[in-house]
Amino acid sequence: MSILEQYIKSVPNPQTILDIFKGEWSSKLPAPLADLKAGSIPLFEDPRIDWAAAQLGGVKGKTVLELGPLEAGHTYMLERLGAASILSIEANTRAYLKCLIIKEILELKNTRFICGDFIQYLQNSQTKFDVCIASGVLYHMQNPAELIGLIAKFTDKIFIWTHYYDKRIISANPNLFHKFLDSSPASYAGFQHTLYRQEYKKALEWSGFCGGNANNSHWMSRDDILACLKYFGLKDIEISFDAPDHPNGPSFALTAVR
Repeated sequence: MSILEQYIKSVPNPQTILDIFKGEWSSKLPAPLADLKAGSIPLFEDPRIDWAAAQLGGVKGKTVLELGPLEAGHTYMLERLGAASILSIEANTRAYLKCLIIKEILELKNTRFICGDFIQYLQNSQTKFDVCIASGVLYHMQNPAELIGLIAKFTDKIFIWTHYYDKRIISANPNLFHKFLDSSPASYAGFQHTLYRQEYKKALEWSGFCGGNANNSHWMSRDDILACLKYFGLKDIEISFDAPDHPNGPSFALTAVR
């Protein structure tokens, strides 16, 4: 491929920018840009974020830490809900660049996107936040209990959407059971739990892959997730969007408040 093929020779427009990552987008853009060709998942109009904001007393005027923004769909919603500032951390370099594209197209003003491992950030930062949004990241961790424990040091309010391990449900799903090879007892900061190893397998072949930074991750059971939040002081828990039949594994959303 010639370097000259990387140049755009048409009038600037949003579709040209989106096409830098053609075929890799997961999210459908919001109105009035919904006709642009990107992904199909309505993450820019996600009822889970509206629900979370309502449960957490709103985000207007609040400082928000967002972990794993993917393509900035939830970031966009948080800005529209009035967040004073959003620090959004993305480790996937291609996803990070897509977030910057969205920041330009949708003119996000109160968000700073940084590229790196949010576990490393949390282990080395002292900054407190009013709210943490951790949607679609817990089940991509090697040590999910560590993530919960670290978040609890930086905020008193958290929203999580995640998949969880349920042996009965996953064993009955031919698209899922072969991804789970074994389980092992684990402990983090005194919290005892069980980890279920999940292999990404063919998902790693897609250039738009948006999972963790290894060939596998560890899932927790629903009960262990809730117990872990309570162990680290986030005891006021509300649950919604319970989807045991989600095609990618049972899932639920929750807010947890100290």
